Amino acid sequence: MSNEKVVQLKERSQTSGLIDELLEERKQVWSLYCSVSGIDEYQGQKTIEELLQEFCQLTIDYISLGHFGVYQRILEGNERRKSVLTAAERIYPNISAATEAVLDFSEKYQKTTPAMILNELANDLSSVGEHLANRIELEDELIGEMLV
Repeated sequence: MSNEKVVQLKERSQTSGLIDELLEERKQVWSLYCSVSGIDEYQGQKTIEELLQEFCQLTIDYISLGHFGVYQRILEGNERRKSVLTAAERIYPNISAATEAVLDFSEKYQKTTPAMILNELANDLSSVGEHLANRIELEDELIGEMLV
């Protein structure tokens, strides 16, 4: 096997590992989103403020892993497959828009007040949920190309 082929296999294995980690973190984000938003009845001992803080931190971790782990490889020009590059060019601007919305939400709710929770949280959660769902669809499309 040529050195180039060995390097490609190693890179794909690393990418696959990052994708697995991203998918696991994404699952945790969505589960916590469902708890914070009341979609799933939360059975734990944490307050809504604590859940919200945990959600904000986890979304930042998830966004960072996607950007600095999976997408950075493409942005730095380390991806050679045309289908992945084409998909990334089409998808990445929308992923970036969703990322900004999630980051704005997390920044806003780093410090919460009862008034924010009462008056703004439901609408903001609805919006960030839509952005997360959109990001997930786009990620799945890009990941599908990366795993071929």
